Amino acid sequence: MRIDPPVVPMAAQALARLPAPGAVPGGMVFEPKYDGYRLLVFAHGGDVFLQSRNLRDLTGAFPEIADAAAALGEDVVLDGEVVIHTCGRLDFSALQHRLNRRPATTARLAVEQPAHFIAFDLLEHAGVDMLTWPYVERRAALESLFQGHDLHAPWQLTPTTEDRALAEQWLTEWGGLGVEGVVAKGAQQPYLAGRRGWFKIRSRDTAEAVVGAVTGPVTRPNALLLGRYTRGGRLRLVARSAPLPLALRDEIGPLLTPAGPGHPWWGMRLTVTWGSREPLSFTCVAPELVVEFLGDTAVDSGRWRHSVRAQRTRTDLTPEDISTLD
Repeated sequence: MRIDPPVVPMAAQALARLPAPGAVPGGMVFEPKYDGYRLLVFAHGGDVFLQSRNLRDLTGAFPEIADAAAALGEDVVLDGEVVIHTCGRLDFSALQHRLNRRPATTARLAVEQPAHFIAFDLLEHAGVDMLTWPYVERRAALESLFQGHDLHAPWQLTPTTEDRALAEQWLTEWGGLGVEGVVAKGAQQPYLAGRRGWFKIRSRDTAEAVVGAVTGPVTRPNALLLGRYTRGGRLRLVARSAPLPLALRDEIGPLLTPAGPGHPWWGMRLTVTWGSREPLSFTCVAPELVVEFLGDTAVDSGRWRHSVRAQRTRTDLTPEDISTLD
């Protein structure tokens, strides 16, 4: 048997906190959730193919990973995350710089900022299809593969634990290193390709920002566009909120004032979601109200990649009280 691409990877459904003990029959195993690109590595007979979560071919984007997979000399299919380390933390923007580059540029970047593949699952080894194996058996086979080949960079084996307290510690202490949170997996689960059979819990921190625009009516906004000032005095968009709770819509609306062409974001073009082409309709407001929000650790140059959750207004603060951006 042989597993060929494309394979839709097994995914995780989001939870606000770690699942309760006993939520998954057979027990749970916890792993860190990394701020990188999901990557499946197919190595068969010396041929290598690197597949993204969205089934894209990333072989040319990460030649150091492809070369390492070819050098294994084994037929394997691995699931994991490709990451790049910068100044002691994971650097998502450096990964983005690898996409759609000329081979010469990619080769240079692979030397200047080498990528690492953090393996967390083994789907095939030496012609044996492991998709139906329990997670703990696949994990044991993955550890054996690493030990048998004495694998080192660019290979990394993700740590795991069954200790809930340690998983909680990862959530609170590893965010600054570029670890987004924790994934909880059923110890006896098979690999359910294309299904959300795992759980993901993101690390979250509170922060403050200025409301610079809203979607929906200003008097009762649906969501907020949040900004912070640069040291040069420019208001820069740093986050978008998820839909506001009804009570917060009622509270925020009376505190907002519509703004006209003099607003720094007047005429700015945004899309509804990252990577889409559908324009976002929004209304600029006077950048006077400060709100506190809850966001995850996926922050690039001061900007939150994922939507944040507005928690409360901070009428005790002014825009001048908020940290500035470089």
